[in-house]
Amino acid sequence: MSKEEYLKDIVEIKDMMSKSSRFLSLSGLSGIMAGVYALIGAALTYYLVSVSGRDYLILDGKVFTYVLLILLSVALLSIVTAIVLSTRKARKNNETLWNGTSKRLLTAFLIPLVTGGIYILIKISSHHYGLTGSLMLIFYGLALVNACKYTIGNVKYLGYIEIVLGLICAAYPGYGFWFWELGFGVMHILYGSLIYFKHDR
Repeated sequence: MSKEEYLKDIVEIKDMMSKSSRFLSLSGLSGIMAGVYALIGAALTYYLVSVSGRDYLILDGKVFTYVLLILLSVALLSIVTAIVLSTRKARKNNETLWNGTSKRLLTAFLIPLVTGGIYILIKISSHHYGLTGSLMLIFYGLALVNACKYTIGNVKYLGYIEIVLGLICAAYPGYGFWFWELGFGVMHILYGSLIYFKHDR
């Protein structure tokens, strides 16, 4: 066996190991769309709060119900878009979307995310809602960092940014809306664009 063939075999083995241990069908376009959905949701929320005649959101009444519906819609649209686009990418690469690696990825991602979601609901139910925006950013960032070992490695950098934004947001709670918009909107679009041009095209 020549040196070139030996090196080629090593590269192929490394590629096979990477595919078997990492979920590589994550779509960059789904990240972009998630950011767009977040910005649209933030714009609708800002409008609803503005027309209510207040400079802040009161956690009761119709406006708060509408804001919750907007948040749920943003999350649902993001999840559905990610599934559809990742499925299309997996088929294009002759890969299976639902396998052992994707299951480990989902588990690693959901443990911090669900824990954070329950904690936030507990805080809201006891009327401690001043840091809701920062907690969402922090737990989402932790979920990304925890799941990065099962997918594209640079997902962790988005997680780090979300955590830092969440901590800064905690120090300036009056600007939580803008940090939320920056973290879930702008950063998703930037990260999704990076993934799209680096891995998808």
